Order: sequence, then structure tokens, then C-alpha cells
Amino acid sequence: MPDPHVASSTFEGRHRLRAWLRPWAPRLAALMAVLIAMVAAPGVAPALGAVPAPPAAPPTGARSVIRIVAAENFYGDVARQVAGPDARIVSVLRNPASDPHLFQVDVPTARALAAADLLIYNGLYYDAWVPRLLSSMPSSTRRVIEVAALMHRQGADANPHLWYDPATMPALARALAAQLQQLDPAHASAYAQRLQRFLESMRPIDAQIAQLRRRYAGMPVTATEPVANYLTAAIGLTMRGQRFALAVMNDTEPGARETAAFERSLTERQVRVLIYNEQAGGSAIQRLVGLAHRSHVPVVGVTETEPPGLDYQQWTLMQLSALGRALSSSHP
Repeated sequence: MPDPHVASSTFEGRHRLRAWLRPWAPRLAALMAVLIAMVAAPGVAPALGAVPAPPAAPPTGARSVIRIVAAENFYGDVARQVAGPDARIVSVLRNPASDPHLFQVDVPTARALAAADLLIYNGLYYDAWVPRLLSSMPSSTRRVIEVAALMHRQGADANPHLWYDPATMPALARALAAQLQQLDPAHASAYAQRLQRFLESMRPIDAQIAQLRRRYAGMPVTATEPVANYLTAAIGLTMRGQRFALAVMNDTEPGARETAAFERSLTERQVRVLIYNEQAGGSAIQRLVGLAHRSHVPVVGVTETEPPGLDYQQWTLMQLSALGRALSSSHP
């Protein structure tokens, strides 16, 4: 079985293409440098390419709220649970109805990053706009957590959808607590307590994964994109049609052979569930979803952004429940 933790070297190509090769992108870095300098020093006309000055330090003895920026809202949610009222958190990508790969940096985002004490981003070219912004506003005090580096997922072949790996959020929560305790040692015990509560709240997720694994390990499934592959790997499911899924994710046309094999896996019910990305896709993906329905193959939609009104634990449990129901309905 192919390693579900490894996708393809085209991961890098897809995220580089979507991050760099779009209209006006060659001018974006220079424009952002100007905008960041302007918002960091209101009323001062900066020179082109000027590096913004760091935010002014609070008066001696005053306690400032820690400013955290998360490139994706699921990381911001974990930061909220660990930091509590001792931080102000801004999540940039938070709309589950839009494709996160098409995000364009705006002035509020640049302003938030310029003022951040702590930044969390995914890495692996998923949010390539972050390193570009950081290079425009170097800071000796800003702390940065790149989740890919934290999880030792580096290189062009790594699957960037790290938040679907059950090990990611506990590791991030521990790293966040350590950073917060250094930034705000007076509240170190509060951060430690919130970290413990967060880790305990993740146990139902681990339990549900273990339950699904005991019952369905080895069952063949397929996906239009490898969004939830870390999660399906944790359950022990066998992922089919990965070449097709990678082509879709990389915005390339799947080969005729891969397309035929993918369709045949549905019409002949060689797979028990079809997983598809609700935030990205077009008529071709909807056609496959329809084909799965007509072939009586259960369909499960997943998203790349945490839905409003749910925390990370609720969102993950909801998706695990949907997958469990689909597997149960197709299990002979």
C-alpha cells in the first residue's frame, strides 16, 4: 500500500503555482513591503521597500495582551484554547466556503502580521504568502511556529494537510504553551492548565479513531484529493486512486488511465467510500460524486477550513462520525 503520508513532488508545484503564478503576483512582494511599512508607522511616508519599525514597547510595568496571528483558523482555534483571555488572536483563512489556495493578501492581514508577537502557519507551500510577508518585515522579537517544521514534515513530497494528522494539534498545543510561558511568565501556570485541558479534550478523537481502526482497518476507500489522508491512514484505511487525487489537487488534468480506473473503482464498488473536498472542485468532481451516489458508494465531504461555530475537536469528531457512518453503511 502506498505510504499515505507521502503524496508527490507535485505538492510543491501545486502550492507554488497557486501562491506565485497568478495575476499581479510578481508585484505583490514590493507592494506588501510598502503597505506594511505604512501600517506599522501611520502618518509616515515610507520609502519603497523600507522595512517597518517594530511596534512600540508598552510602558514599564504595563502588561500587554499577546498578539497571535494564525494563517489558518484551526491553528487559531488551538491558540485560543491554550492562550485563553491572555491573548488576542487573528485567524486569516477562516471561510470554509472559499478555496484557501486562492487567498490574496490584503492590508488588514499585513497589519496583523506586522504587529504579531507570535505567528502560526502551516508551511509546505500551503500558505506560501506567509514567508513572503515575513521577509518584508523582519523582526528580532516575533516568534514563529511553522507546523510543518514542528511535525518534521519537510520536502516536496510531504502532504501539507497536517491538521488532519491526529498528532499535529497536541504537538502544536505543547509548542504554543511553551512559547506563551516565555512571553508571559507571570501566567505560566494558567497556560499549563489550559494545555492539560486541551490534551484531555483530544482523547475522544483518539478513542474514535481507535474504534474505527479496530472495525475497518484495511477497507479500501478513495478520495478526489488527499486532504484527509493523514486521518484515513490513522484509521488504517487503504487509499486507492492516489494518482488521480494528486492530479486534481495539483490543478492538472488526470490521465485517461487514472480517470478510468477511478471511475471503475466506483461503478464496480471496489472502494467502500468516496471522500471529496467540499471547498475545491468543479463539474468533474461533482460528476464523480454523482457517479458514486448512483453506484451506491457512500460519499463523505471534508473541508480545509474549520467551520464557524465549531472548535477543532467538534469539527474532527463530526468528520470522523460521518466517515464512520459511511463505512458502516457500506460494510458487508
